[in-house]
Amino acid sequence: MKNLLMLRRNAGLTQQALADHFHLSQQTIYKYENGHAQPDIETLKKFARFFNVTVDFLIGNEDANEEADLDITADEKLMISKIRRISPDVRTALGAFVDSLTDES
Repeated sequence: MKNLLMLRRNAGLTQQALADHFHLSQQTIYKYENGHAQPDIETLKKFARFFNVTVDFLIGNEDANEEADLDITADEKLMISKIRRISPDVRTALGAFVDSLTDES
């Protein structure tokens, strides 16, 4: 998986932290990042959702994702990194909270 290492590092995660999040071993993440093993399709989909990229980007079939083209600040990158590490249900609640702050009604 060509882009897993880059995505993990950009998110500020260690191999162990990523492994823990997905209930995998650190060695499994190492093998994925170094091409010694390939995840099953469900794991690929979970990684793609977690990093907010396509499976194609994750495996190297796309050169860049839309986020890479955005002009975001260092503070925004840090916030994105933190958001990606929270659980999906907390992320949903956070999204609803942010929506309430930006509601134009």
